[in-house]
Amino acid sequence: MGYEMGGERRRWWVNRTAIVVVWVVVSMAIWVGLHLYIRRVSMRKAEDTLVSMCEERARMIQDQFAVSVNHVHALAILISTFHYQKQPSAIDQETFAHYTARTAFERPLLNGVAYAQRVAHSERDKFENEQGWIIKTMKRKPSSKQDEYAPVIFSQETVSYIEALDMMSGEEDRENILRARATGKAVLTNPFRLLESNHLGVVLTFPVYRSGLPADATVDDRVEATAGYLGGAFDVESLVDNLLRQLAGSQEIMVNVYDVTNISKPLIMYGPQQPDGYMSLSHVSMLDFGDPFRKHHMMCRYSQKPPIPLSAITTPSGVFVICMLAGYILYAAWNRYDNVKEDCRKMEELKVQAEAADVAKSQFLATVSHEIRTPMNGVLGMLDMLLDTDLNLTQKDYAQTAQVCGKALISLINEVLDRAKIEAGKLQIEAVPFDLRAILDDVLSLFSSKSREKGIELAVFVSDNVPEFLTGDPGRFRQIITNLVGNSVKFTERGHIFVQVHLVDHSNVATNGKSEALLNGWIDEHEVKSYKTVFNTLSGVEAADNRNSWENFKQLLSDETSLPDASGNEMPGDKESDKVTLTVSVEDTGIGIPLQAQDRVFTPFMQADSSTSRNYGGTGIGLSISKCLVELMGGQINFISRPHVGSTFTFTVVLQRCKESAIDDAKRVLPEPLPISFRGMKSLLVDERPVRGAVTRYHLQRLGITVDVASNMKMALSTIARQNGCSRNHVKQPKIILVEKDSWTTGMDTCVSNELSELKQNGWLSEVPKVILLVTSESDKAKNSYFDTVIMKPLRASTVAACLQQVLRMGGQQRKQLPNGSAFLHNLLAGKNILVVDDNKVNLRVAARALKKYGANVACAESGKGALSLLQLPHKFDACFMDVQMPEMDGFEATRQIRLMENKANEEVRHGGMTPHGTSEKVGWHLPVLAMTADVIQATYEECMKCGMDGYVSKPFDEQQLYQAVAKFLISKAHPDSEK
Repeated sequence: MGYEMGGERRRWWVNRTAIVVVWVVVSMAIWVGLHLYIRRVSMRKAEDTLVSMCEERARMIQDQFAVSVNHVHALAILISTFHYQKQPSAIDQETFAHYTARTAFERPLLNGVAYAQRVAHSERDKFENEQGWIIKTMKRKPSSKQDEYAPVIFSQETVSYIEALDMMSGEEDRENILRARATGKAVLTNPFRLLESNHLGVVLTFPVYRSGLPADATVDDRVEATAGYLGGAFDVESLVDNLLRQLAGSQEIMVNVYDVTNISKPLIMYGPQQPDGYMSLSHVSMLDFGDPFRKHHMMCRYSQKPPIPLSAITTPSGVFVICMLAGYILYAAWNRYDNVKEDCRKMEELKVQAEAADVAKSQFLATVSHEIRTPMNGVLGMLDMLLDTDLNLTQKDYAQTAQVCGKALISLINEVLDRAKIEAGKLQIEAVPFDLRAILDDVLSLFSSKSREKGIELAVFVSDNVPEFLTGDPGRFRQIITNLVGNSVKFTERGHIFVQVHLVDHSNVATNGKSEALLNGWIDEHEVKSYKTVFNTLSGVEAADNRNSWENFKQLLSDETSLPDASGNEMPGDKESDKVTLTVSVEDTGIGIPLQAQDRVFTPFMQADSSTSRNYGGTGIGLSISKCLVELMGGQINFISRPHVGSTFTFTVVLQRCKESAIDDAKRVLPEPLPISFRGMKSLLVDERPVRGAVTRYHLQRLGITVDVASNMKMALSTIARQNGCSRNHVKQPKIILVEKDSWTTGMDTCVSNELSELKQNGWLSEVPKVILLVTSESDKAKNSYFDTVIMKPLRASTVAACLQQVLRMGGQQRKQLPNGSAFLHNLLAGKNILVVDDNKVNLRVAARALKKYGANVACAESGKGALSLLQLPHKFDACFMDVQMPEMDGFEATRQIRLMENKANEEVRHGGMTPHGTSEKVGWHLPVLAMTADVIQATYEECMKCGMDGYVSKPFDEQQLYQAVAKFLISKAHPDSEK
């Protein structure tokens, strides 16, 4: 056996050796083949490169030559225009020399230019007398008699030595002149050595014609119209040298330029007489210098043989190495496969551990939430019950302070849990109909006392184009607004806080052309300076975002009047889509955000001032949560902030339009609709600040009151007199005059009273309008008894309506005694039988007391089994509040048992059986069961829905939460036809 295994190993070793030898030979063959192929490709590329470089240089030589020729042509036109068409001539030798010297930079390839005038023999004596010299030949001897001459009369200073020389006396020059005037084009001479530089060059000759030469002139016409000849010497060697210095690779190739007019005897114009370099690779490019009688070309070649490319060695070598490593790679791959299998097994174990840790985290959050909220529910509930008793002022203050601190702790717990749910990706956005304006009014009411204490303006404005009812998550929208306004109130000591809501399409119209660079804290310094002295804002204090200026705000208002009203849920320009995109801005004039802290504004648990001596508290997660909520609602949030000026946070959200049936349901569950008794009423507002006036008008128009705005009291009285003077019968008289505190001065009451009384006595007014003062802080309340009432800001439509009902004595429209929706809760719960199940006696008392407060008949049970005994069919309960975590039988199991009993009873009824009453009456048993727990994580909510519960109420629950929880069940039972 061992011998056989040894023989197999030897055979395997021999086979492996043979395979290796064959593999090496094949690899070497591949190396040689790749090497030869890459060298051939390299030489082909070198040839292509040479052709490209040669053609590029030839083109650039032609272009530069053409530029110089064009400048000579322009100079010829200049002479024709100013020497021959002006009487007397506007050009002389001094002018020509000065001009050509100043413009020599335009002709860098020319040594100099000169102009020779055409002179007939009959005009020679007159010409020489005018010039003061005689015409000389090129050898500087007096010219002999000829039919015509071409003496140089104007010359650049660099070639002034040719003045008075007859260019017709040279044989080649004469040939050039005759060809130039016959063709009308620039012509060139043979190459020759220039006098000063000793470089090879050529002479360019250009004819100068008198004006009036037609485009289709014949040769005789051109000869007849010739006035003279403009010439210049080109330095070809300098031209090519300059070009080669400018181009990359000038050291790699060598260039020769030839005049090949006589192809058998080419004349060299540039380059060595005996071409050298690598001649195996060369290329010839033709040159066109514009002379149809002369031909030129340029020959290019490499100075050295192109080297063998490194890739011709490295690439084959790399392939060879790869082939050699192939076997090793296969072996390593097999080992890696085994290692990966082991890693996967370990990763599975880690995954199980991570999932267990996530479950443990969720359980920990649930436990912590429940264990903290349960006693806090008792604390806040007992404090609420305590505040309903007779307390003296000190006791009431202590109790209220404790209640505020408890609510702050609950808010902190909610924020931490929200952050945990966001990180886990389990935060869900609801889609229910809601009134956006009512939510904003509620947020204002939360911060109204604080804004009055600080004396700052707190206002909200919603565009008329925003629908009255929208579908979305009102709780999360309220949370975003509350976080932003809360921060603004915290960090603002003067000025204002202004919340605006517009449609994105309409707000873009007013801010069109503004740079996106303004977003995320950055603002252009020059733009800030340009607005430094203009503070036409809500409070007159400078704001950070200049896009919210009165000019843009005024444009938005004008756009609203020109567009159809969308408050009834008709979106202009968006009828095809149910989506409504809103832009919301919260502007304050607070301390602003330091520049170094602006990049971490939305970072969780980070604050602009994180020192232990900071002036402002907070956890630093409000803005982080707001950013996540905005993104979950399909929008974005940005900000602009300037230290010591203020901040403006702007975000967008995507909501849905409400259907008509959903709007009716939303209106029915509103805590308190606005009264309609003010519709058609007219008022007059006195406010010197247009933005603030627009906000006040917005709240009054929500009540149906038309508003005229005057900037001061004098203008307001003039408006009343003018309107009534025009038409006493057809113009409605204002019933109320609202005056801003800063528009009212001391001693004005007597003047206003006299003016109004005089208008009434003259018959201009049927009754004196009520005068109402608008103030921002408690300290601003006027003690003057002249005013009928004072309205404290921030303005809300409901509070304005209540004040107007009081001052106008509209008794039939007085508000009900229980404020903030309490009356509606009382109507819902009065006489209802409700079962409360909780193992904690304190929470049981709190819940029972809260429900009894609104007239409900409450029965209590301390366990799930006790609840089942009370809910045996038939029972008289209308709803059940069920705690989730209880001993023996928790709320989930108790709810399952309740549903099983109901399903069994309903099944018997459907099959014609008897009801628990002992009758055959058709009854559908379904008791609304609401989870009542301190655990508010998503997993618990899902478990509640899974076991058959109908809703969810977190501890401690407040009045609004309780109303939202029971309204849809108890209203539907009271109005069974409402869903039809």
